[in-house]
Amino acid sequence: MTEIRPRHRRRLTAPAAVAVCTALVGTSALLTQATASPAEQVPVGAGSYTTELPPGASGPSDVTGAPVTPKVTPDFDQPVTTNEWWSSLIFQRYPDNPYGENLHAHPMTFKAQASGMEIGHSPTHQIVGEANKYEYGHSADLVLGVEGLNAPSARVAGYGDWTVTAELADGTRTLRTTIGQGLPFAYADVSGAAATAQFTSAPQVWHDDGAIVGVTVGDSHYALFAPSSISWQHSGSTFTAAGAEYVSVALLPEPADLATFAPYAHSFVTGSELTYDYDPEAATLTSTYAVTTEAREGSQTGTLLALYPHHWKETTTELTDLRYASPRGPMRVVDGDRFVTELTTQGILPSLPTVDEADHDRLRSMIDAEINADDPWKGAVDTYWTGKALGRLAQLVPIADSIGYTAGRDALLDLLKSRLENWLTADGAGDDAQFYYDATWDTLIGYPSSFGADQELNDHDFHYGYFVTAAATIARYDRSWIADEQWGDMITTVLTDANNPDRDDQRFPWLRSFSAYAGHGWASGHAGFAAGNNQESSSEAMHFAASTAVLGSIMGNEQIRDLGVYMHTTQASAMSRYWQNSDGDAFPDDFAHDVVGMVWGDGGDYRIWWDGTDEEHYGINYLPITAGSLYLGYDPAHAAAMYASLVDRLGREPETWREIHWAQRALSDGDAALAAFEAQWQSYEPESGSSKAHTYQWVSTLAALGQVDTSVTADSAHYAVFVDGGERTHVAFNPGTAPRTVTFSDGVSLTVEPGQLATS
Repeated sequence: MTEIRPRHRRRLTAPAAVAVCTALVGTSALLTQATASPAEQVPVGAGSYTTELPPGASGPSDVTGAPVTPKVTPDFDQPVTTNEWWSSLIFQRYPDNPYGENLHAHPMTFKAQASGMEIGHSPTHQIVGEANKYEYGHSADLVLGVEGLNAPSARVAGYGDWTVTAELADGTRTLRTTIGQGLPFAYADVSGAAATAQFTSAPQVWHDDGAIVGVTVGDSHYALFAPSSISWQHSGSTFTAAGAEYVSVALLPEPADLATFAPYAHSFVTGSELTYDYDPEAATLTSTYAVTTEAREGSQTGTLLALYPHHWKETTTELTDLRYASPRGPMRVVDGDRFVTELTTQGILPSLPTVDEADHDRLRSMIDAEINADDPWKGAVDTYWTGKALGRLAQLVPIADSIGYTAGRDALLDLLKSRLENWLTADGAGDDAQFYYDATWDTLIGYPSSFGADQELNDHDFHYGYFVTAAATIARYDRSWIADEQWGDMITTVLTDANNPDRDDQRFPWLRSFSAYAGHGWASGHAGFAAGNNQESSSEAMHFAASTAVLGSIMGNEQIRDLGVYMHTTQASAMSRYWQNSDGDAFPDDFAHDVVGMVWGDGGDYRIWWDGTDEEHYGINYLPITAGSLYLGYDPAHAAAMYASLVDRLGREPETWREIHWAQRALSDGDAALAAFEAQWQSYEPESGSSKAHTYQWVSTLAALGQVDTSVTADSAHYAVFVDGGERTHVAFNPGTAPRTVTFSDGVSLTVEPGQLATS
C-alpha cells in the first residue's frame, strides 16, 4: 500500500465542531489575535487587510510548526503558487525531505531525489486500505540524472498551467526537468557532467541506434533520446549520454509506437496555457489547452498530449489510437501542441423560486427561528465555520424576499453585513477577524484560521466561497454595498486569492485552487503525500465557482463571471466522472464502491478526512446545497442511482445529514424528497451549513417543478429549466440594473427585472 503522510485536516460536524473551535480559540497560540497597528493596514475600499502576521499566529509551516519559504531557483520570477499536483516541490512540509513527494502527472509519475528525477508509470492498479482505495502508485522504473549529481534539494525554476520545471543542482552539476500532466515526455537540460538514465532493474533493450534507445521495464516501455550527434552508452542498467546538453524520455504505449514519438524527441515543451471562451448567446464554453515547444534540434515543433476522459470525450480535436491507463480512466492521445473542448453551459442561479404550493407561513416561522436564535453563528469564529454560517443565512435572504417577508430579509442582510464587514476590515474590531497578506507566499490568509488554511494553505476556495456567496447576496439587494470604494474591491481580493483570473496580477497566482488540466481543484497547499494531492469536497469547490459567477455578474465584471462559469462547467464535467464514476470507466472493475469521498493523485478513496458515516462519505460531495448545486441533477437517472446506492449500502434511509440527501434526492424525485421532509421536519437537526427553511423551499420547489432539463439552454449565465411530465418551467435571473429579456433555445422568452428571478 502507498504510504500516506499524516492527514492535513479533519472536518468535524456541529455541534462538536463548534465546541472544538471554541476550545481552540481559548487554548491555541496559533489563533491568538491582536490588533495590527495602522501602519500595517492596507486599505481596500471600505475594507483592509494586514501585511503583518497577527501575533501568535502561524503562516505556511512545516510539520514541526517552523516557518517555510518557497523552494525556488534564483531565476524564478512568477507568483508563488500552491495547491498543485507538484506543490511538494515548492512547499517543504517535512524537514527531512527537501525533494518533495511522489508527483502523479499522468501518464507518467515522478519523484525527485539527490541523483536525479525518478520516472515511472503504473499501468495497473491495486486495491488497498481495507478495499476502500484504488491506486496507481508511483514505482520508479529509472532515474534520469547527471553523472555524480548529489543535489541537496529540489527547487522550482518555473511553471505553466499544468507543467513545472524542477531543478536539481549541487554547485557543479545541474539537471532541469520539465514535466507535466498529459505529457508522455520528460524533457531535461543537463550541465556539468554526462546525462544518465539508470534503470531500477535490468531493462530489455529492443531498439538501439545510438541516439535513440528503446527499452522495456516490467510492463512499461520507454524511449531515451539524445542529440543525434551523441550516442547512449550502455553499462549494466545505466545508460550515459556524454556531452549531451539535453535529453528526453518518452513513455510509449507499445514498442511499435517509437516511430510516432521520435519526431518530437527534440521538441521541448517550454510552457502550458489554458484559454477559455464563454459565449452566453450560444451557451458554450470553449477551452483550448496548448503547450509551447522549442526545437532543440531540427525544425520539428509540437508534441503528443494525453487527454483525460473529461477532455477526450468533449474534444473537437482528432484523436489518435494511442492510449494510456490512468487513475481517471483511459487517456487518449492527440498529435499536436493543442486540443480544444466544447461544453454546453447550463445556467447558474443565485436561488430557486419559491412555489405557491409551499406553506409560506411555515417558511416565515422557520426563517424567524434562524434570525432569533441565541447565536445565529452557532459559535463560529474561524474562516470555515464562519463561512458555513454566512452561507446558511445568505440562502434565507431570497426566500424571505420571495414570500414578501421584507423585514426578515433585511434582518438577515444586516447580520451578513455586520459579520462580513468585520472580516473584511483588519482593524481589530469585534472578534479580531481579519485577513493577512503573506508576500512571501503571495497569498491572503484569514485569521482565525482552521483546517490548515494558514499553515498548509489548504482549502481557500472551500472557505472563501462562503464569503463570496454572502457578498453576492448582499449585492443583489444593495448595489451600493458592492461598489469598489465600498466592499467590492476587498471581497474581490479575497476571491482572487483562491482563484485569480488575471494573469497580470502579481499579488496572487493564476487559479491557485483550480487545476486547469485536472478539471477540478486540489485541496492541499503543499501536496505532501505519497499519494499526491487530494480533493475531498468537490461540491464546496463547485460552490465557490457558482458564487463567483453570480458575484461577477452582479458587479458587471465579465472576467470574474466567466471564471465562475468556466470552473463550474468544467468541474461539473469532471466531478460526476471521477467522484461518482458516471461513465463507468473511471473506477476499476474490482473497486467495490459507487463513489469516492476523495480523489487522489494516484487514485480514489471512499474514505474522508474523518471517521464519518456512509451518509457523510456521499454527502461531502453534495454540500452545501444551493441553487448552484443543480449540476448534481443534470442526469436525473444518475442522481437517482446515487441515492439508491446510499440506501442500499445503509439498508435504510439516510439519518446523518438527512436533509442533504433529501435535497439530492429531490433532483430525481421531488415528491419523495418532500414527503421525507414533511414526515421528519420537526424532529431532525440540520447540518451546520443548512437550515430547515432552505431545505423545505428546495424540496417543495423541485416537487412542483420537476427535474433539471439540460436539453434547453438560454442566452444568459443565470437560468435553469425544469420538466415535469412534459411540462417545462423556465427560470432566469437578471443580475443587471435594467430589465432584460432572456431567450431560451426552445423559443420561450422571459422579461426579468433587475435583481429578480422570473419564472414561466
